[in-house]
Amino acid sequence: MVTCYLRYVVDPFKLKEFETYGKKWIVLVEKFGGKHHGYFLPHEGPNNIAVALFSFPSLAAYETYRIAIASDAECQAVMEYYRQTRCFLSFERSFMRPVLGGED
Repeated sequence: MVTCYLRYVVDPFKLKEFETYGKKWIVLVEKFGGKHHGYFLPHEGPNNIAVALFSFPSLAAYETYRIAIASDAECQAVMEYYRQTRCFLSFERSFMRPVLGGED
């Protein structure tokens, strides 16, 4: 399993728009076989950092997702929503291997 960690620099005045953006991607990641663990918005501390986590069974499955979303109409609509709202300024993507309790 591989988990994608996204760290966003968000516009603190557009958190509602960013939340809408995130909710749309949660559905789409799962549509393409991933497991979304949610978006985490600022609460205490910096008011401009948000995080998202989602997993795929393998890096190859993630790459298949990336290819599929490039031509999916729903995904393109969410990207258009981002272009209209500019609800985040930048993001960083990292891949991690989760360690989960009870598994060897």
